Amino acid sequence: MTSAGAPRPLPRTGPRVAALDALRGVAVAGIVPMNVIAFAMPAAAYINPRSFGGAEGLDAVLWALSFVFVEDKFRALFAMMFGAGVAILLDRAGPNRLRGHYARMAALMGIALAHALLLANNDVLRSYAVAGLVLPLAVRWRVRTLLIAAAALIAGQVAVSGYVSWGWLRYWFETASAMPHDAAPLAEVERRFGADPQTIALALERGGESFGERLARRTGDFEVQAMAVLAALSSALSAMLAGIALWRCGLLAGEWPAVRALRLARNCALLTLPPLMAMAWWSWASGFSAIVTPFNALVLSAPFDLVLGVGYAALAMALFGGAWREGAWTARWAAVGRMALTNYLATSLIFAALFAAWGLGLYGAVGRGAALALGLVPIAAMLVWSPWWLARFRQGPAEWLWRSMAAGKALPIRLSA
Repeated sequence: MTSAGAPRPLPRTGPRVAALDALRGVAVAGIVPMNVIAFAMPAAAYINPRSFGGAEGLDAVLWALSFVFVEDKFRALFAMMFGAGVAILLDRAGPNRLRGHYARMAALMGIALAHALLLANNDVLRSYAVAGLVLPLAVRWRVRTLLIAAAALIAGQVAVSGYVSWGWLRYWFETASAMPHDAAPLAEVERRFGADPQTIALALERGGESFGERLARRTGDFEVQAMAVLAALSSALSAMLAGIALWRCGLLAGEWPAVRALRLARNCALLTLPPLMAMAWWSWASGFSAIVTPFNALVLSAPFDLVLGVGYAALAMALFGGAWREGAWTARWAAVGRMALTNYLATSLIFAALFAAWGLGLYGAVGRGAALALGLVPIAAMLVWSPWWLARFRQGPAEWLWRSMAAGKALPIRLSA
């Protein structure tokens, strides 16, 4: 094993790392609990339980558990897997590696835009395709350089968004302290991150749109889509660089002993869980303020989300590459990971069938607990269909489409006899 500071040559041939595939499967399943909220409820409920469904009892507990253990942690993990995958592909021999990479990013952007317009306006693949444009510049950096760059990106994000948020926090302190204040800003932030009745009513009305109506509205929201991509770009690129670093240092290649990986997982948990729990308590104690809650979710928690994502990666590699190495569940999760793009898109199809007006129309009709329970449907489905499909085909249908688009021709998909 090479030292932590030196670039390590990536394997050019040989079998896939089953533990890494299984980790990718866990990552795509781990983003389901938050995506189901985005499909089932008005947008602000993704961050603030007071916006819709309730901020007491079980709903508040489920929100707190999601905030501490799920929200943006698995999205960071998913981005890490993307970064590691790009590094693996770029290291393969061939004269047209960069051309192939940029063709894949262009094809991915096409798939992502279609996904965002037709199904999920919270699509993350658009940001991945844009961030992927700069990854070739970093793919040969030393591990230490990659980690410093990842930390600098996330620190810059916190600094910029924190600077913007500081005035809001001062305003919240004035309102919480019963000091004289202008009520207009509070109404504004309630519309964005709170429980403004008119905003919620508009969201519920849009939830009843036909497929054609929604497509027409989203097609005209180019500025909204562009802002969504830019907002997620820094955190996505930071996680991708961390993923490349974890591959280069050998963790994601399955080269670490289980005890070392578990030690990293423990340290990440000790570093992140206490502050994340403190943020959850602050949001809860503030009555899920429309200022405090998004500040914690969108600004303060960002570096802790990334570090806990690293901890999840270390834990999964220790298990899938160690005690569970030969287990049936490792093989099943590895199949899910090999079809990560297919399963990500299929999850949106299932949620559209459940919540959209052209499906069962459950949007705005279920609470947080019921929505999370329905999130088990696509997770169970991907665990069933992924091994079945890969027993018959080379790759998932979306992976085949992506690679065929990048190659400019239909590639073989069926397994040879």
